Amino acid sequence: MSKNRTSRFIPIIIAVSIVAGILIGTFYANHFSGNRLGIINTSSNKLNALLRIIDDQYVDTVKMNELVEDAMPQILGELDPHSSYIPAKDLEAVNSDLKGSFSGIGIQFTIQQDTIHISNVIQGGPSEKVGLMAGDRIISVNDTAFVGKIVTNYESMKRLKGPKGSEVKLGVYRPGEKEPLYFTIIRGDIPVKSVDTAYMLNEKFGYIKINKFGETTYPELLIALAKLNQDNCKGVIIDLRGNTGGYMGAAIQMVNEFLPKNNLIVYTQGRKSPRENYHSNGTGSSQKMPLIVLTDEGSASASEIFAGAIQDNDRGTIIGRRSFGKGLVQQPIDFSDGSAIRLTIARYYTPSGRCIQKPYVKGNDMNYEMDLVKRYEHGEFFSQDSIKQDHSTIYYTANGRPVYGGGGIMPDIFVPQDTTGVTSYYTAAVSRGLTIQFSFQYTDTHRAELQKYDTEASLLQYLKRQNILEQFARFAEKKGLKRRNILMYKSQKLFEKNLYGNIIYNMLGIEAYIQYLNQTDKTVLKALEVLEKGESFPKAPEETVEIKVNDEGNKKETAQADSTGKKPSHRHRVDSEFHCFA
Repeated sequence: MSKNRTSRFIPIIIAVSIVAGILIGTFYANHFSGNRLGIINTSSNKLNALLRIIDDQYVDTVKMNELVEDAMPQILGELDPHSSYIPAKDLEAVNSDLKGSFSGIGIQFTIQQDTIHISNVIQGGPSEKVGLMAGDRIISVNDTAFVGKIVTNYESMKRLKGPKGSEVKLGVYRPGEKEPLYFTIIRGDIPVKSVDTAYMLNEKFGYIKINKFGETTYPELLIALAKLNQDNCKGVIIDLRGNTGGYMGAAIQMVNEFLPKNNLIVYTQGRKSPRENYHSNGTGSSQKMPLIVLTDEGSASASEIFAGAIQDNDRGTIIGRRSFGKGLVQQPIDFSDGSAIRLTIARYYTPSGRCIQKPYVKGNDMNYEMDLVKRYEHGEFFSQDSIKQDHSTIYYTANGRPVYGGGGIMPDIFVPQDTTGVTSYYTAAVSRGLTIQFSFQYTDTHRAELQKYDTEASLLQYLKRQNILEQFARFAEKKGLKRRNILMYKSQKLFEKNLYGNIIYNMLGIEAYIQYLNQTDKTVLKALEVLEKGESFPKAPEETVEIKVNDEGNKKETAQADSTGKKPSHRHRVDSEFHCFA
């Protein structure tokens, strides 16, 4: 009887086994065929699956590595304006800019007419040791011709830079020599300075220009301050205009030099990053030195940390124009193939609690990309009244001065962009690069004569006797810019400042160039005026008294400051409202 029952169940068991086998087979077939979308449970698996499906089933052959390289920036671009992907080929150049050195031959160059022109040989570098000179043209690299359309900034640096101790053979054309000259150069470490210059503007006050916040910026600042102190400096101007930032740690170290102990410098906070406070430790060498900080729309990130800490602690005066407005912290993350990402992990906040990140929309936000252009068109560079900032949230400095977030650091003293003498002829000449081209050509042609002058002052006196503007006008006309005498002479001072400055830069370097420009720089002159008046330390706002009438008709005085004479330090809601190196 039991055998008969067993026999009756055998077909059912076989059928169930077959169905189970079909289901299991279908599962594994799908799993290994590339058609895997039915089992995807997470977005990350979905992306991996998409790439496998394309690789397995797409109609044409696809270079998957290139597809991934193209996709990475697009994905990060959907997060915020500052998370970014850096391909392996670009990572070294990106890092070397902030690390304070790179391995190369030690020259500064420009590309003119598809040829590398050496504009400067770095003192003490490998090229100087073998006899390369400013004015030389590189025509071959490692016995291979290197002229023509192949000569780009990227390709030039790729061939001239290289591991320390490696060799490169250069063929060089030198004006005046009949035959090419050949040099074998052993690459070495080339310093990248982040402090462009430090010098005394007059007998009392010094000036320091910082172009980035890198690994060596803090020690460079210490050297600069020591140099100025040797000249009995009584106050200093820190110029951060055009400084796009760098390492937050460098900015914190530098602010520490100017603050007394236990002052908040900055704090960071993010979804996965708990709040972290950074305070001064009281070891700074310049805690009582009068201080001015210069900013403009090119001052970003670490520059804004520095300026914001000085402003919120009422340690110095900020002069210039509103800064860029970048308040996001990026974490470097490297991949095994040599590429990397810079992922935003937190926001930073100034001591008063301000996040100065300007508004943005996730994804391809053209308004964010065009922000500086819109500021210019709106008139912000020329009038303080044109500046648009979110005043719905007020923050207070240590002395109770009101400040605002949401779009950069607003200077304490606004200095508009100088437009005196600007004409359409001058604008066309500059925008088409004709002033730079002429300056280089003039330097190259007259190098032997220009080398007789080793100071900015002596070289300037020589240039003033050469009728440079007339020579430029003839050059520009040959390049297609119609001569406009009335407009040209209306812009004469601007032209001369531009042309003289470029030639001084080509011959004497960045320090002499900055010193020349500062002589007529209205922002620098305003900073000097504030220092001369002894007004670099911001004062607390005067206490105001509000008169109120109570229910009995009696007048009652209400002080707007607290018992310390300062307004609250917390925020308060308001119901209304040009050259390359190798």
